[in-house]
Amino acid sequence: MFRPIGTWHALHSGNGAIMAARACILGCSGPYLTAAEKAYFRAANPWGFIVFARNIETPDQLRALTGELRETVGRDAPILIDQEGGRVQRLRAPHWQEWTPALEFVASVKGSARAMELRFQLIAQELRDVGIDVNCAPMLDVATDASHEIILNRCYGRDADQVAKMGRAVADGMLAQGVLPIIKHIPGHGRTPLDSHYDLPRVDTPLAELRRSDFAPFAALADLPMAMTAHIIYSAIDADKCATLSAPVIQTIRDDIGFDGLLMTDDLSMKALGGSFGSRAEQSLAAGCDMLLHCNGLPLEMDAVLAATPELNGKALARADRALAQRLPPAPMDRAAALAELESLTHA
Repeated sequence: MFRPIGTWHALHSGNGAIMAARACILGCSGPYLTAAEKAYFRAANPWGFIVFARNIETPDQLRALTGELRETVGRDAPILIDQEGGRVQRLRAPHWQEWTPALEFVASVKGSARAMELRFQLIAQELRDVGIDVNCAPMLDVATDASHEIILNRCYGRDADQVAKMGRAVADGMLAQGVLPIIKHIPGHGRTPLDSHYDLPRVDTPLAELRRSDFAPFAALADLPMAMTAHIIYSAIDADKCATLSAPVIQTIRDDIGFDGLLMTDDLSMKALGGSFGSRAEQSLAAGCDMLLHCNGLPLEMDAVLAATPELNGKALARADRALAQRLPPAPMDRAAALAELESLTHA
C-alpha cells in the first residue's frame, strides 16, 4: 500500500524554489496512478520513471499515465521503457508492432545496419506517440557460447565490431525520432551462463581479452548520453563486488572505456545484489553510479532506496542535464515508407 512520504523534501522548498530532482528512476504499480502514488512521487521527486507491461493497456491509457507521471513532479521528466523488440518488448500487439529477436533479425536481413536503424526509428516513433522518450537500448553485450538465454537472442552478434556497428544504428534511429538511448549492460553481459535477475554472475576472463571484445562496443559508443551497469563480478578488476557496486569497475568504465555520460544502475531489486535496499543504493552511489534504478514500484523497497538517494548535484547533475539536452523533437518520418524499405531489406 502506498503512503505519503513524511521524511522526504517536498517538490518545493519553503521559499518556493523548485528542488533538484533526486538521483533515481522509479516504477509504478499498475496502469493508473492512485492518489497515494501521486502524493508519493510528488514528495519523492525522482529524476525519471520507468514503465513495464503491468503499466500498459492501450495507447490512450499509456499516454494518460505518462502525462500523470510528469504532472506529479511538475516537469518534463524522462520516462523509460525496455523496448528492444523480441524477448524484451513491453509494447505488444495488437496496438504496437511485434519484432523478431535481435540476433535472428540481424542475421536475416540485407544491409543489417540500415535495417536496425529503421527498426528502431519505428520503435521510437511508437514510444514518442505514448509519451515515452528513453529506451533501454542498444544492448552492446557480445554473444558467446556461454551467454545465458536471457541475453543471447537479444544480442546483435558474436563479433565486437558488428555489435558496435549495429548499436550505433540503433542509437541513431532512436535519436532521430526523439528517444534517448541507454547502452547496456556496461561493461558487458555476454560471458556468463547465469541470469543476474536471480544469481550473481562472475566473469574470470583476463582484462586484456575483456578490453579486446566485451568492452570494445561500449568504447565505440562511449559518446552516447546514458549507460546501464551490469550486476556482474569481473574478477580481473574486482574479485569481490559486481560492477554496479565496484569503484574499480566504474573507474574502468570511465577511464578505459571512456564513458562520461550518465551512468545508472540496472534494477536494484534484482537478486544478484544482496543486502538491504538502502545498502544497495548507498554502495552504488559510493562506487560512482550517477543514478539509481528501482523498477517494481513496491513502496517499502522504494522507501529504503530513497532514504539513501540525494538530490542530483555535481557531475551527476551535469551528466543528467547533458543527456536531456539530446532529447530533441522527432524528425518527420513516413512510417509506411520506412516499413516498406524494411520489408525490402528483410526479403532481399
